[in-house]
Amino acid sequence: MIERYSRHEMAKIWDEEHRAQVWLQVEMLALEAWVQLGLLSLEEYQKISNQVTLSLDRMKEIENITRHDVIAFLTSLTEQCGLESRFIHFGMTSSDMLDTAQAYLMKEAADLILEDCQKVLDSIKQKALKYRNTLMVGRTHGIHAEPTTFGLKMAMWYTEMQRNYHRFIQARENIRVGKISGAVGNYANIPPFVEQFVCEKLGLKRAEVSTQIIQRDRYAEFIWAMAMIGNSLEKFAMELRSLQRTEIHEVEEGFSSGQKGSSAMPHKKNPITGEQICGLSRVLRG
Repeated sequence: MIERYSRHEMAKIWDEEHRAQVWLQVEMLALEAWVQLGLLSLEEYQKISNQVTLSLDRMKEIENITRHDVIAFLTSLTEQCGLESRFIHFGMTSSDMLDTAQAYLMKEAADLILEDCQKVLDSIKQKALKYRNTLMVGRTHGIHAEPTTFGLKMAMWYTEMQRNYHRFIQARENIRVGKISGAVGNYANIPPFVEQFVCEKLGLKRAEVSTQIIQRDRYAEFIWAMAMIGNSLEKFAMELRSLQRTEIHEVEEGFSSGQKGSSAMPHKKNPITGEQICGLSRVLRG
C-alpha cells in the first residue's frame, strides 16, 4: 500500500520485520512444546533462544539462492546454532509456520479494524443524536421528496455499521485459526500437542481439520467482511460528497487551516477524504 494511504499502526503489523518476528515466535513456541515432550532439553532450547537473531538482509541473500522464503528464513536461523539447529522446524512443514503466523497477523489487523469501527460507530451515534431535529430535504431517486432529519440519516448509517461490525467479529473468529499438523495435515511427524500449545500461546484456535494449509474460505470471508465495511463507508462518503456539491451545500467535509483544494482556483474546497474513501473501497472490492 502507498504510504500516504496506509495508517502507521496497520503498516507496522504488515511490516516485513514484524512478520519475520512472528515467524520466529511460532518456531520458538513449537520448540517450547517439544521441550515439554522431551525432544530437547530446556538447556538446549535456551541455547537456541540466546543464539538466534533475525537478519532480513541475510534472509534475502539466502533467498536469492534458494528462491524459497521459508528455507531462507530457517537457514538464517540454523546457521547461527550448533547441533541444536536440528530441532528448529522439527516435524513441521512450511505452511505450519506460515499459516499460523498469518492467522496471528490477521488477528492483529482485525483487532485494529474493530477498534476503528467502534470509533466510527460512536461518532455516527453522537451525530444522530445531535442532529435528530435538524430538518433537511428528503430525496428519492435524487429528487426532492418529503422533509426528514439529518439525524435520521445518521441513525440509518449507525445500524448499517453495526451489522458490519458484527459480521467482522465473526470473520475475525473464523480467521484466528492455526495449524501445525504436517505436510498433509495428518500429524504424521508431529503430535497434536505442539499445535495445541502454539495456538494457545498465540491466542488462536486449532483448525478442526486441515491439509497442508488452512483452508482459504476463511480468508475469503475475512476479505468479504472488510469489503462490506468499505462498501458502507463508500456509500456514506458518496452521500456527503453529493450533499457538498456547490449547488446543494447542505454539509461540508472538514477543511483544515492551510489546506488547499486547487493550484489554480483558491476558492476550491474539494472533498478529498471522501474521494479517497471511495477509491480505497474499490481496492477492497477488487
